[in-house]
Amino acid sequence: MDRNKRTAVVVGVAVILAAVASLGMYRIVSRMPAKTAEVKTVGVVVAAHPLTLGTRITADHVKVVQWPADAPVANSYSKVDDVLNRGLISAVEENEPLTAAKLAALEAGAGLPPSIPPGMRAVSVKVNEVVGVAGFVVPGTRVDVMVTLAGKNRDEDSTTRVVVSNVQVLTAGTRYDQEKAKDGAPIPSTVVTLLVTPEDGERVALASSAGQIMLTLRNPLDQDQTSTAGVRTTGLFGQSAPAPVKAPAVRRGPAKPPAPVVATAPTPVVYTVEAFRGAKRSQEIVR
Repeated sequence: MDRNKRTAVVVGVAVILAAVASLGMYRIVSRMPAKTAEVKTVGVVVAAHPLTLGTRITADHVKVVQWPADAPVANSYSKVDDVLNRGLISAVEENEPLTAAKLAALEAGAGLPPSIPPGMRAVSVKVNEVVGVAGFVVPGTRVDVMVTLAGKNRDEDSTTRVVVSNVQVLTAGTRYDQEKAKDGAPIPSTVVTLLVTPEDGERVALASSAGQIMLTLRNPLDQDQTSTAGVRTTGLFGQSAPAPVKAPAVRRGPAKPPAPVVATAPTPVVYTVEAFRGAKRSQEIVR
């Protein structure tokens, strides 16, 4: 056998032996039992499907899933009984853990009242398509409240000014949240509920009774307070408002007696008379 044939035989035998060895090792490894790392878990109550604000939790709304113990959810619940009959104060998505920050206190009920933070109030205002910005004042948006006060007579100007700034809309009509299928769509309503402080609630109530209110929609990223001086009818077309009439200064203090009147003597009447004495002429003064 020449040299080339011997080399080919050696290479062929080597390839066959390598294939047999690989096949044997594959069978040995595949028959070995799989070892999985044991991860310690704990039970966590999560939402079985999306839940909206104000929902009263029932057994059909939640379920318990296993959660990694080394990444616990703060203030979560491990038992379904701990969350039953409690109201949601924040919307949750499917498989989202329920925490104490998302649930109303025990026996607080469900609906809108538990979602009002301590120290805040909910006040409703009547709106239409114009006041409600064509229906785009929906739950979760933020608005400014303007009021227009008409002058009592022709001499007084009408005034428009922002009275409450950057307040959150809680509801549009009786709806807490926008429908997920109509994300961003307008919600026609006649009443809008705002989340305000007690002082701002008083301003909104007074503005609603004293004049005509208007809501202006804000960008949610714009958190600056609106600070304006308002506008009057005279300033609407660039005219300056008439300067206020200053009342005469009033001098305070004890009254001084009037100065005494001094009588003056009458001025005597003087006459000039021409006198002739012989050929001599002269003028004499007679008093």
